[in-house]
Amino acid sequence: MQTHEPPLDDSSNSDVAALRQAAARIQASGVLGEARLRNLFDYLATKTLAGESPKEITIAMDVFGKSPDFDVSQDALVRVYIHKLRKTLEGFYASDAAEAGAALHIPRGEYRLRVNSRSSIAPGRKSWVKDRRLQLLSAAIGMAILLGIGVALVWPQTELQHVRANPIWSGILNDDRPIMIVLGDYYLIGETDDSMEVKRLVREYSVNSKADLDRYVSEHPEYAPRYMDVGLRYLPISAALALRNVMVVLAPQNRRITVSKMSDLEPGSLKTADIVYIGYLSGMGMFQDLVFNGSRFAVGESYDELIDKKTHHTYISQVGSQAVEPAPPTGKEQTYHDYGIFEKLQGPGGNTIIVVAGTRDEGVSQTAEAFTSLQKLNELGRQNNLALPLEALIEVSAFNGTNLAGNLLVQSNRDRATKP
Repeated sequence: MQTHEPPLDDSSNSDVAALRQAAARIQASGVLGEARLRNLFDYLATKTLAGESPKEITIAMDVFGKSPDFDVSQDALVRVYIHKLRKTLEGFYASDAAEAGAALHIPRGEYRLRVNSRSSIAPGRKSWVKDRRLQLLSAAIGMAILLGIGVALVWPQTELQHVRANPIWSGILNDDRPIMIVLGDYYLIGETDDSMEVKRLVREYSVNSKADLDRYVSEHPEYAPRYMDVGLRYLPISAALALRNVMVVLAPQNRRITVSKMSDLEPGSLKTADIVYIGYLSGMGMFQDLVFNGSRFAVGESYDELIDKKTHHTYISQVGSQAVEPAPPTGKEQTYHDYGIFEKLQGPGGNTIIVVAGTRDEGVSQTAEAFTSLQKLNELGRQNNLALPLEALIEVSAFNGTNLAGNLLVQSNRDRATKP
């Protein structure tokens, strides 16, 4: 039979002091974020110090301003925020920001705080998953950079020098701004069931950060009890592979190069750094409007579509349909088409912005290969002035997830520079 320790009271002076100190550290850390979570934490701390463990309906009334007839069996508002607070505390104590000493947690099935020593708190499974995925992401990026540098050592240096001297890349390489490579990642949302356990991960195209999620649930309150930040990101494998190609060109320069995820990008960087975006069209976030302002192309609603506004032709990737309804085996290789897009434009601060993107993995990989190839760059230069803003669309022939070849469909100089 499971037993619970009684709530703190004034007779346990050492526990009271430990709780006060731990609560003050949490409040000062800023980890609680939104006002509702701060108010809930302060309320539980006050009640625990008073030796009380409030009921769910009491919390709904005192913290969230609900009326006495609020039906907690039909509305999981309190349980949602208790779950968020529990995970926030677990995340804080698992981070480097936490100090040694007492730690607070919320016991299962109770609405109060409890003091534990740091050593007795084991990291939760989801915290491990988050840390592990961040480690894997960092490892993938690091490996891509090392592979890029390694390839640069064996790539014929004369060819590599010509690629770097090409106007596509020379503007960035000869500039004195910092270089930032931005990888298009997916911000994943945890969708919970009635027990507040995360049952699946959801991707909303308009949600690319924690701030976006807060705005989304405020605009769609029906999702507030179900959606929560679980700190997970998804990085397409093609982004790491394409990064390797780009780093061959950029890495040997004595310049600081930073690699960032789109979900972590600060708007101020759009003016102060030369930026290379690598990833899906659907992972561009704040980049999308910036890049396609002045472009002859537009992104379709499904993000598997690119529309040429001059010819009104729509290019639709076959990757999604191939995955849902694979072609029947015939003994012959069944290829399908994907699309990649390259954009070079002037950013709002006079900086250079380069986009290496695709509707899916095959498009991203082929675009990166094409625009780091001396042969392909020379072909482009015969038709357009590569020193000017440029855009190009590539049709990619693919098989079983691998890009086989690319056919340049459209290339032209952009109409105008991007404005903020």
